[in-house]
Amino acid sequence: MIVLEFKLKGKAEQYRIIDEMIRTAQFVRNKTLRHWIDNQGIKLVDLYKQCAVMAKEFEWAGKLNSMARQASAERAIFAIQRFFANCKAKKPGKKGYPQFKKHTRSVEYKTSGWALSADKRCLTFTDGFAAGKFKLVGSRDLHFYAPDEIKRIRVVRRADGYYAQFCINVERKEELVLTGKAIGIDVGLNHFYTDSDGDTVANPRYLRKSEKALKRLQKRVSRKKKGSGNRKKAINKLGRKHLKVTRQRKDFAIKTALCVVKSNDFVAYEDLQVRNMVKNHKLAKSISDAAWSQFAQWLEYFGKVYGKTISAVAPQYTSQECSNCGNLVKKNLSTRTHICDCGTILDRDHNAAKNILIKGLKPAKIDLNTAGHAGIHACGQTDLYSMVATSTSKSTG
Repeated sequence: MIVLEFKLKGKAEQYRIIDEMIRTAQFVRNKTLRHWIDNQGIKLVDLYKQCAVMAKEFEWAGKLNSMARQASAERAIFAIQRFFANCKAKKPGKKGYPQFKKHTRSVEYKTSGWALSADKRCLTFTDGFAAGKFKLVGSRDLHFYAPDEIKRIRVVRRADGYYAQFCINVERKEELVLTGKAIGIDVGLNHFYTDSDGDTVANPRYLRKSEKALKRLQKRVSRKKKGSGNRKKAINKLGRKHLKVTRQRKDFAIKTALCVVKSNDFVAYEDLQVRNMVKNHKLAKSISDAAWSQFAQWLEYFGKVYGKTISAVAPQYTSQECSNCGNLVKKNLSTRTHICDCGTILDRDHNAAKNILIKGLKPAKIDLNTAGHAGIHACGQTDLYSMVATSTSKSTG
């Protein structure tokens, strides 16, 4: 399943109609949730039936395509299912009881309510709202995909315009090119990551670099009169700046993960619980700005696409243990150098990256100490090429 995004180019009146579509989808979602709250014990299938009831009860709700109403109801259903799953798993803390939405920014269509032009460069909405035809602006081409492969379309409102996301039911696969290299990655704040070879990638800190501009734009918003047109314009400029930072962070994570996966056959990384780490208020902003979770997600994605082996390693004691002898050398966050009695002196993150690689290779029974980091093919138990080939055949077979 892949998602292709295009910007919708239309008239101001068409954009206002899209806003009505989004508000209607929010209403359907909230109304479905209210029906579940008022009628405890009903089946989730009954919530789909409420979509038809709402269409008859509210004329403007009937303008939204029937499958779009069902997709909006699914959002409430997913929230309910997640709540029950958290309760069943006895998740600590709040279980995520479904809440009503106030600022929805998207509406989702399934296989009806829209139509593509013959050249697949224009999108037309055919439901009761009659938003009309929009030109699709983007670098990707929909000609490579059959119409029946497009399973959903989501219209998203952002600070810089409206976008259409096409969810296409195809599997992306790239040619497997083996390099014979294995690497361990330790993410951090001083450097974005340090690998087991001692190489580092600088932390871009996009939010930190944009803080001055964001503060200035936030002041302009606070100085404007509430409800005025100038305040709306100031809010839009602030939103555009935040959107730029988000896109910079995402672009960096994608390009860095792609480079790591294409350069190595085996990648081990820390499976960090970022949600718990951001509870440290002194480091929360820097941790969020680093986007470690996003980087890990793209590592896993590109690993499947390119047929490489990606291993998530528990982070416990990776910084404390010596990568050479295994002894425990306790150190706090301010101690940046690992010094062990065995004579090993390494940068703290470099030592952790080597430990991550060792832990990641343990399930595969590969011992790097027999031939060093450069000679992983010489080990007698398992060859990295055969290991990657086996994992690839399992994923594709």
